[in-house]
Amino acid sequence: MELEQLRNWIEGALLAAGQPLTLNQLNSLFDEDSQPGHGSIREALAMIDAELEGRACELVEVAGGFRLQIRASVMPVVSRLWAEKPPRYSRALLETLAIIAYRQPITRGEIEQIRGVSLSANILKTLQEREWIRVVGQRDIPGRPELLGTTRAFLDYFGLKGLDDLPTLAEIRDLENLEPELDFNRRGANEEPDHEQAPESSENRDQPEPDPEQVADQPPGTEREHSPENRKPDQAGSGATAHQQQGEDETRTDASESSDDTQVRRKS
Repeated sequence: MELEQLRNWIEGALLAAGQPLTLNQLNSLFDEDSQPGHGSIREALAMIDAELEGRACELVEVAGGFRLQIRASVMPVVSRLWAEKPPRYSRALLETLAIIAYRQPITRGEIEQIRGVSLSANILKTLQEREWIRVVGQRDIPGRPELLGTTRAFLDYFGLKGLDDLPTLAEIRDLENLEPELDFNRRGANEEPDHEQAPESSENRDQPEPDPEQVADQPPGTEREHSPENRKPDQAGSGATAHQQQGEDETRTDASESSDDTQVRRKS
């Protein structure tokens, strides 16, 4: 069997399958007496991979086998062909899935202990309906709780060949440590220093302070207008000073009049 012809058959099978195909599945497409074998199939796959270099499609190997898919660089444009938007999953669901992926096999109670909150049955139901998790056994403890683990469909969906391709916990911690630092820098750039004072309004800046002498010479009927209770905060101090000066003047006048009366009585 010619390698170029085998390449065309395998490429056509990958395009028509719509899902990953293993080496056994590709080999079973041919009659028993004409099966190319895994070695020849791998050579044909290598040719396909080399020919797709720099093009919109790429050949990838995932847990379920080999598949042809659109490159991520062109997905923003190609995705507009589909009217449906991809489903959005809650933070609680993604946290639960991540815990199962990294700590499997794990029970529901252990997931709740790690997250610190009770686990909704709807989350597990959704993950099982998506065929991302499955029951892999039972814990040998009282009650025999079910053990949960991920599936091959989970690896295929996220483009993983195996659990070893998951990002390490050290990489995840680096991202978690980077986010608060970025948030702090953004807040620091937008915040104003605390020691800066608010600019004085034009109304208070342009209004002149009253002269104490003019306030003291005003008629008695206008004293209420200049009392500290009826004045603005920036003028209360000057108003109080004017009243103190007026009180001192009245005290000196009363003392002078009393002294003159005393001298008149002594002469008489």
